[in-house]
Amino acid sequence: MKIGILGTRGIPNYHGGFEQFAEFFAAFLVEKGHEVYVYSSHTHPYQENTFKGAHIIHCKDPEEKIGTVGQFFYDLNCILDAKKRNFDILLQLGYTSNSVWYKLLPKKPLIITNMDGLEWKRSKYSKPVRRFLKHAEKWAVKSSDFLISDSIGIQNYLKKTYQRDSRYIAYGAERFDQPNEAVLKEYNLVRGGYNMLIARMEPENNIETILDGVAKAKQKTPFLVVGKHDTNTFGKHLTQKFKDDQHIRFLGGIYNFDHLNNLRYFSNLYFHGHSVGGTNPSLLEAMASNALIVAHENEFNGKILEEDALYFTHANQVANYIDTIDNKATHQAFLQNNLDKISNLYAWDIINNKYLNFFEEVYAKD
Repeated sequence: MKIGILGTRGIPNYHGGFEQFAEFFAAFLVEKGHEVYVYSSHTHPYQENTFKGAHIIHCKDPEEKIGTVGQFFYDLNCILDAKKRNFDILLQLGYTSNSVWYKLLPKKPLIITNMDGLEWKRSKYSKPVRRFLKHAEKWAVKSSDFLISDSIGIQNYLKKTYQRDSRYIAYGAERFDQPNEAVLKEYNLVRGGYNMLIARMEPENNIETILDGVAKAKQKTPFLVVGKHDTNTFGKHLTQKFKDDQHIRFLGGIYNFDHLNNLRYFSNLYFHGHSVGGTNPSLLEAMASNALIVAHENEFNGKILEEDALYFTHANQVANYIDTIDNKATHQAFLQNNLDKISNLYAWDIINNKYLNFFEEVYAKD
């Protein structure tokens, strides 16, 4: 098949979850004998025309010059190019800024869309933007031949809201089995001597609730906050609110994946506060890194972690976990069960094969 992948900033990954998936999936498809094209921003650091056998199509992306609205023009440029490529399948990863152009999508290929999370629920957006995102979601559902949900919660939502079936295929991760304790020295840390979270500084990630609990706890164990905190209002609010809590360390964004894996692996408690969206990549990566996870109690996290995590809804619970659990080895069954889930359910090879099987199934019917 001739397959195009839309909706990312490009590969190899320098940005986020969809880019990571596109990087792995494109190489996998090439190995299976398919002709693959991945759309990439013209500002992407990787400027070659191929990557591991996949063709890279660099499209004009004005976001750096004109801000967020530039994403819409980038997606328009990608879609206009796709109309000339005679694809069999066009995979859209997300819909936020490309669905406005749904009437321009090429007619020949099957349009398959990964519907991502419930973007219109994100409190970082203004009410007008959230209304737009709700419309964008509807346009994406309407214009797609087939839908993919990366969580059961999203699958149920699409069925209930739009009476549309979707194929459930989760995100992926790989087990981290080669820890390097020397990495901790760069952060002045010791094995098991700190707790942490990794998240974008957004209210729906429950970071403030977690940090309220950290501040309340009697144990003043170092607590790492990994995520860019100086580029948005909420991040600045958090650093100001907790500036007197010396054990809370705002490290900013860390993009060295090996460092992140080691920080998760050697932590005592790993807090995951995400409450909006589907299968969150950072949650699977924490599971794969042998982290003892304390997760916000909601449908999305519960479907993945099941009984193999601790859960919180308010700050007092966070404080209690910090005060009573000083060795994650006391929950060894949680750790092993989550590692087994990565191996048996979420390994990239499993996820890639599920996508390809779905493609072959729907293409055969077309």
